[in-house]
Amino acid sequence: MPSTVTDDEGREVAVPASVRRVVSIVPSLTEALEASAPGIVVGATDWCTHPADLAAERVRGTKNPDVERIVALAPDLVVANQEENRPPDLDALRAAGLAVYVTDIRDIDGGLDSLGRLLAACGLGEPDWLGEARALWAALRPAAPRRRAVVPIWRRPWMAVGSDTFTGAVLERLGVDNVLDGSPERYPRFDPADLPAHDLVVLPDEPYLFTADDGPEAFGAPSALVSGRLLTWYGPSLVEAARELPSALLPHGDDADTPAR
Repeated sequence: MPSTVTDDEGREVAVPASVRRVVSIVPSLTEALEASAPGIVVGATDWCTHPADLAAERVRGTKNPDVERIVALAPDLVVANQEENRPPDLDALRAAGLAVYVTDIRDIDGGLDSLGRLLAACGLGEPDWLGEARALWAALRPAAPRRRAVVPIWRRPWMAVGSDTFTGAVLERLGVDNVLDGSPERYPRFDPADLPAHDLVVLPDEPYLFTADDGPEAFGAPSALVSGRLLTWYGPSLVEAARELPSALLPHGDDADTPAR
């Protein structure tokens, strides 16, 4: 028999007793679902790059999903995210008769709980990767002394991580304070010459592909080139993030005086 679940927005969503066909319009949710129940995702965005062998039909992007194509896939459930997806697109999917479950993920612990609820809504138990992520982040201790960082996400114009972001929450747990966290914008523009005092520049490879030759030279502080997926994705990537980001972002000894690679 169908059941009713409540998503992160407090909206009641009718789902079948057995969810076998899901369209995911969020890369992190695609990875989380496929890692938990391979083959469950039948439709995904063009940006859903994990797992690498994902065979789902592509339905364009997070901000411009192809509603007609999604409807044609006849999914049991469409999964979305409050930040990543636009309300008009989600309303169009609902108007077409589809069940839409929206997550709202702002920090690590809340994100892991949200993913657990989503998997339960799909009739899935807690997978190994979720339990492992919980344990790793619970055991992780922030660096001391704490670092002060700027996290550029774009160049020409320069833009960075600002306030109320998942990336900022990840960094905070690691002992890295985002110097632009007080910005009124989530992704403000900035001038490298006018930044608050900082001792670290975190340069991800997405959405802008920063490299050793494109990014570090614009700043006077040590830089760390990292996977953007480990900073911004939630799901199985949080296992990798807990293992890899501390050493990538918090160099010790002589390494603290030179750009981290």
